[in-house]
This record gives sequence, structure tokens and C-alpha cells, in this order.
Amino acid sequence: MAGEFLSDIQRIRSRARQHIERGAVTEGYQGDLDTIIRVLNDVLATEIVCVLRYKRHFYMASGINAQSVAQEFLQHANEEQLHADQVAARIVQLGGAPNFSPEGLATRSHSEYVEGETLVDMIREDLVAERVAIDSYGEIIRYIGDKDPTTRRMLEGILAMEEEHADDLASLLETMGAQ
Repeated sequence: MAGEFLSDIQRIRSRARQHIERGAVTEGYQGDLDTIIRVLNDVLATEIVCVLRYKRHFYMASGINAQSVAQEFLQHANEEQLHADQVAARIVQLGGAPNFSPEGLATRSHSEYVEGETLVDMIREDLVAERVAIDSYGEIIRYIGDKDPTTRRMLEGILAMEEEHADDLASLLETMGAQ
């Protein structure tokens, strides 16, 4: 048993010296790189659209509960920006190029950019977007499975934050009596 493992280490060392220009992507990488980079670029677009929507809602929030809700929007915008940065960095690590082009951003995004008229409308639209991200990111995580554990763990962390955002927004709606 130990001898088998040792021979695997020798093979791993040998493979590590091949194609070193690929950086983190070794011969042992099991994911479909093109698909995973394309999907991550869609996630990047989703996160950017969420940042933009939350920022608009932060600046447009008005009414009796506006101050505390606006702060929640700002916090979520900042966290979505962190997600976008993580995803872009992972795309580069996998040898791809993050797509920050505004052209086609809305069509690449899983969630929609809906402005909302009232504070309650804004919260609802953000909650819908979070629910879209939760479902689509969960699907991506299941697709990746064990083929790319680093990308899967990154997305699992982002998914956990999206679930927190959804809970925060649902609580805001409940507090405002606007379920």
C-alpha cells in the first residue's frame, strides 16, 4: 500500500515538471477547462449585475426605513464585489480571461437587473436575484463535483453568502410587513 502511494508521488513529481506554463492547472486537473471558465464568466457577470443593482438601490433608497435598508444594500454590494474579484482571480488561475465587458453583461448574468420603484420593490428584486444565484450556483457546484475542488469550494463559500443575503432580505421584508 505505501509502495503504491510512493510510486504515485514519483509520477506526480514527474508530471509537475511538464507544462509548467499552465501554473495551477496540472495534468491531474479533471474539469473541462473551457466549460468551467465559461461558467465562471457567467458567475462573474451575475456578481457584477448584483453589485450594480445593489449600488443603485443604495443610492435610491428612500422612506422611513431607508437608512438601515440602504446600509444593508451597501454591505451586500461590497460582498458581491468581493465575490466578483474571487471569481475573476480563479478564471485567471485556470488560464482564462475574466470577461468584464459591459457588452452582453445582462445576457451573461443569471440574475436580472431590475431597479424597483419602492424600497419594498427593491428588496424583493434583490431577494429574487439572490434566489436565482442560490439555485444556479448550487447547480454549478453539483456539476463541478470533485473535478475541480478549488473552484467548488470557492463557489460554496459564495453560495453561503448568497444564502445569508437572501435571509437578510427576507427578514427586511418581514420587518416591513411586506411579505
